[in-house]
Amino acid sequence: MDDYRRTADRIAADILSGRLAPGRRLPPQRQFARRHGIAASTAGRVYGELVRRGLVVGEVGRGTFVRAAAPAAGGRALTEADTSSPVNLELNYPFAEGQSELLAPALEELRRPDVLAEALRPAAAAGTAPAREAAAALLAVPGWRPAPGQMLFAGNARQAIAAVLASLVRPGGRVGVEELTYPLVKEIAARLGSVLVPLPCDAQGPLPDGVAAAHRRAPLSALYLQPTLHNPTARTMPDRRRRELAAVAAALDVPVVEDRIWSFLRPGDVPLAAHVPHLAHVVDGLSKRVAPGLTAGFLVVPPGRTEAVGAALRSGGWGAGRFALEAAVRWIGDGTVGRLVAAKREDAARRQRLVAEHLAGFAVRSDPHAYHAWWELPAPWRADTFAAEAAAHGISVTPGPAFAVDPARTPDAVRLGLASAPEDDLARALRILAAVAAGGAGPRTG
Repeated sequence: MDDYRRTADRIAADILSGRLAPGRRLPPQRQFARRHGIAASTAGRVYGELVRRGLVVGEVGRGTFVRAAAPAAGGRALTEADTSSPVNLELNYPFAEGQSELLAPALEELRRPDVLAEALRPAAAAGTAPAREAAAALLAVPGWRPAPGQMLFAGNARQAIAAVLASLVRPGGRVGVEELTYPLVKEIAARLGSVLVPLPCDAQGPLPDGVAAAHRRAPLSALYLQPTLHNPTARTMPDRRRRELAAVAAALDVPVVEDRIWSFLRPGDVPLAAHVPHLAHVVDGLSKRVAPGLTAGFLVVPPGRTEAVGAALRSGGWGAGRFALEAAVRWIGDGTVGRLVAAKREDAARRQRLVAEHLAGFAVRSDPHAYHAWWELPAPWRADTFAAEAAAHGISVTPGPAFAVDPARTPDAVRLGLASAPEDDLARALRILAAVAAGGAGPRTG
């Protein structure tokens, strides 16, 4: 037998007997090699063999830990994890029953040669007059209705965010964001050379005094905020906090980028933009309302900002496709989007009931309308270790550090995306995750 396998067998015996307790951190591989009188390369093979057997998990930058639950016969820690397919709770694209059948009629019309010829022409950043009218009507809520002339279009909401930030923030400029924010905004800021500034938050959202203090330290070029169904916490700001933040933004003359991509799940929710229309840039889109495969990003920009944001869309190659806009006009006009939104609101509510049922007793923050939940893990779990343990059971979750702006302050939490998995798979995954969290001790070190 190879030396590394004999060494791995000894460590495995210590794990299975309980001499190495769940959550125990193994020494660094070089230290392990010296202790056992083997080469560093052999130590690496030992650790790899233990991972292969499902006895340990590795965390990049943190070390290798004994798994929270020793595998049972057959190599699985939980019988229920022996599933026919993995469950992805990282993806979060809702799909309504009968969605394709609802969308098809509009696409049939686009097959007419004369209509298709028009739909295949290039689209300007401002889209078409029917697209501006339709999008403005779709985004309107009681107390706020964007003017069609303020509408611009991107390929998707992510590109809309990138275009607005590119138009507002020079390289090296500072953007105030919630302490936990949309991970792709971190990527966008890195590509644009912007600096994200984490703003202190309470249960209602960013603290107005914290925004002012951050601006005093060094001027903020913009704020990026998610007032409705914040990703990842599912928090929704009350109107009073929105008014307070709007007042601070106005006093400091700091533009606001308001991400409303999940707002369709909370009917009647009035945007922050209603309180500071001369500074707010609203981002929304169709990917969640309709489908990710054929989408368009919507931008509502303040008066006088259409040319600057339009130029950023063009220079970044972030414009919307004309075909997608033509389809969107028809889906909005014939009520298809409205029917899909109603179905997805009901679907989200059902999935939230599954979370409440299967994760009862845990510290889960969410909203009855949301398609995601924020799970603050029980001690002594770490986010990355729990995510690795979940992956060992065929379940993908997003660890909290992915959302943290300050790498020195990373939460021991995970985000659960509830939208993509079939409901039966979601329920099964939640049961497994609850068993893992309750039955195992995740390592916490340092």
